[in-house]
Amino acid sequence: MKLLIDFFPIILFFISYHQASFLINNTFIGSLLDTSKPEVIQATIVATGIAIVASFVQVGYHWLQTRKFEKMHLFSLALITVLGGLTIMFGDPDFVKWKPSALNWLFAAVFFVSFFIGEKTLVERAMGNQIELPDTVWNRLNMAWVVFFIISGAANYYVAFHYGLELDEKTRMDTWVDFKLYGLMGLTLVFIILQAIYLTRHITPEDEAIEETIEHATHKENE
Repeated sequence: MKLLIDFFPIILFFISYHQASFLINNTFIGSLLDTSKPEVIQATIVATGIAIVASFVQVGYHWLQTRKFEKMHLFSLALITVLGGLTIMFGDPDFVKWKPSALNWLFAAVFFVSFFIGEKTLVERAMGNQIELPDTVWNRLNMAWVVFFIISGAANYYVAFHYGLELDEKTRMDTWVDFKLYGLMGLTLVFIILQAIYLTRHITPEDEAIEETIEHATHKENE
């Protein structure tokens, strides 16, 4: 359930983008749009607006359930509100395309800075209560997250702005929207599996709930 909430805005962005024509023709959303704009721009505006609303719902739901805010949800909300708002205002998809890269690189910076602030890295703070590992292993895991976030941000940047430049605007946008869901989610799952394999080399079979550790790590990749 937690994983579904984490990916909630991304999933709705994907669905609403590909179903934008239906939403425009059959709901009040159509009356809010400038129908003179190209179809791909209209679809992007619809999907972006719904993603912004979904992000507010995500943050609100988590607060109602736990009476606290998830920092990564707040970071994501701030970026989608600012960059998505610019996309809606100017009708330019490039702003919202930057959001996954900016978010991933922000996370990379936060994880990296945790090497120098406090006694524990961010990964150890998150999972240290569940398993015991040597400091060198915690440091490697933390650096692995740094590298993962950098690569994820770079992959999004490439697909968003450099892949298929010879293609028409709609095809390129379709490709990026699909990559945003399937590609980035796939990268996350592969990384989590590799991390789980690495962890099994350093913990005993008696250690508490390896599955809980994997689930907790998965939740660190947001939208």
